[in-house]
Amino acid sequence: MTDAKMTFKSSYLQDVSERGFIHQGTNLEALDKKFACESVTAYIGFDATAPSLHVGNLLQIMQFRRLQQHGHKPLVLMGDGTTLIGDPSGKDASRQLLTPEKIQSNVNGIKKVFSKYISFGNEKTDATMLQNSHWLLNLNYLEFLRDYGRHFSVNRMLSFDSVKLRLEREQTLSFLEFNYMIFQAYDFLELNRRYNCTLQLGGSDQWGNIVNGVELTRRVESKEVFGLTAPLITTADGKKMGKSVDGAIWLNDDMLSSFEFWQFWRNTQDADIGKFLRLYTDLPMDEVKRLEKLQGAEINAAKIVLANEATELCHGKDAVKRANETAKNLFSGGDKTSSLSDLPSVTLSPEALLEDISLAALFVKTGLTKSLGEARRLIKGGGAKINNVTIKDEKKLLDKTVFDTQKHIKLSAGKKRHAFVNKKN
Repeated sequence: MTDAKMTFKSSYLQDVSERGFIHQGTNLEALDKKFACESVTAYIGFDATAPSLHVGNLLQIMQFRRLQQHGHKPLVLMGDGTTLIGDPSGKDASRQLLTPEKIQSNVNGIKKVFSKYISFGNEKTDATMLQNSHWLLNLNYLEFLRDYGRHFSVNRMLSFDSVKLRLEREQTLSFLEFNYMIFQAYDFLELNRRYNCTLQLGGSDQWGNIVNGVELTRRVESKEVFGLTAPLITTADGKKMGKSVDGAIWLNDDMLSSFEFWQFWRNTQDADIGKFLRLYTDLPMDEVKRLEKLQGAEINAAKIVLANEATELCHGKDAVKRANETAKNLFSGGDKTSSLSDLPSVTLSPEALLEDISLAALFVKTGLTKSLGEARRLIKGGGAKINNVTIKDEKKLLDKTVFDTQKHIKLSAGKKRHAFVNKKN
């Protein structure tokens, strides 16, 4: 392992180092020389555990973007094969095992996001998307153990955090999960053989898995390949990046609206502005340094720049325009609906309106709260509004006559989260 605190000569490592992407790597001096004199092929693996990636995965996607911008080739590896086992890294318990059909459905959903950040095609630095089931499912287990098992030290594997921390907490680590790092190492070997891939990128929690792949390739092929990890990104209050009070910040717009995505970045804490501008936007570093120095009310301008830049990459310029219009209408107390379609909403049928409907239940239906109890606490605390008027009674029912004069009502949970209830014609 090489400490990441060094001066680089290659443009790629200079860029990602300055922006904060580097945590640790293997033989960074040799890797720097390689980047300086040739086009490097690098891969990152993404397991298909959900129909979309989320903001927690965005750091790795932006690593790919930087890589391609500096003339190098990304290999996007969908871990549909390894997802059958489950990655123990950073987990307190075994992952729920998914069926092959569910995994493929998740792969199809995840694939959508990458073309927004990197280009695919047949040119030298165009990205290629692969699935590791293409080689893992054809392995003969006895032959695999005979040919590759001898290259793995159980003592060494037990020392990696993904295993050690689970065992220290006396939490079960199944033999199935223990095999995960072996298959991920084999992925690197296969990618080196098939595509001359010489670098694996990943988060710091993948360090043990990456080192295994580096060492396996050296032992089997007598080749030096490299590993490079990014730090674990947390917000200023210590929370893991990619989560909010309402759950994961998904990258696919069928999982999370572009406005909610924009609003996530707009609500960034002051202390995180510089870090997030470096990691999640294409802004030049001079501009990043100017924006992160803003103080007081001016810092809101930097937050809007961050929200606009991050949203444009993921959802496009039109989504940024709509998000700004939506925010303006919401926070100016306006009632324009043309730009509010990205907000969460629920539509009530005429039949549903014949029944009594509690406002607390509507907060749950729109996703503003996760339960009736949470909705009632929100109301009791004075944080719930209907059409910008604070609700004070946690048992209050929906006044259906409101639909006699308007097509929708707006619910607000605090100052920053909103949803609409519409009446079906």
